[in-house]
Amino acid sequence: MRRDLRIIADLISPSARVLDLGCGEGDLLAWLKHNKSVNGYGLDVDPNNITTCLAKGVNVIEHDLDAGLHDFADDGFDLVVMTETLQSVRHPDRLLSEMLRIGKECIVTFPNFAHWRCRLYLGFRGRMPVVQQLPNEWFDTPNIRLCTFDDFEQLCRQRGYRIIERFVVGPDYRSHALADSLPNLFGTIAFYRIGRSE
Repeated sequence: MRRDLRIIADLISPSARVLDLGCGEGDLLAWLKHNKSVNGYGLDVDPNNITTCLAKGVNVIEHDLDAGLHDFADDGFDLVVMTETLQSVRHPDRLLSEMLRIGKECIVTFPNFAHWRCRLYLGFRGRMPVVQQLPNEWFDTPNIRLCTFDDFEQLCRQRGYRIIERFVVGPDYRSHALADSLPNLFGTIAFYRIGRSE
C-alpha cells in the first residue's frame, strides 16, 4: 500500500464505518477491510477503478463528487476520507461541509501550492509550477482549485471546523524538521483530520 494511505490507515479505528471519496483502485479500503474489519464504501468516477475495486471485494459506487453527497444520510459514517482530491473538485468548501454532515470526522489530504519550489518556479520562470507533487502542465492538470495549507486552515476557522490533527510531510511522505516548523513554506502534502464545531 502507498505510504500516504498507510498514514491514513493508522488514523482509522478498527470496525469503523468509512466512506472513501475518490477511492481510486480501492487499496485503502481493501487493506482496512482485511486488517481492521472496517465497513467501507468507496466513490469513484473512473470505470476502470470501479472494476478494480470490485475485483478486490471493495464496495464501490460510481459517483461524481461535483454532484455532491446528497444521497447520503446524516451521520452515516464514522469517517469520510478524501485523498489528494480536494484541489480537483469544483466546490471544495461545499464538499467539505457535506463530508462533515455524513461523517462524524473526515480526513483530507492535498498538495501545498505555497511550497518553496512552487514559489520559486513561478517567481523565476513566470510559469505555473511543474514539480514532483504537481507534475502536470497548467492546461492538462486535474487541479482546478489552487490551495495552500494556510488557505485551508482559514476556511476551517471561518466554518468553525475543528482541526483535530495535522501531519505535514515532504514528497517522500515523511516528516521533516523544516516542514514541521514552517509547514506552509516547506510542507509538500498535509493530512488533516477535521471534526465539526463543538
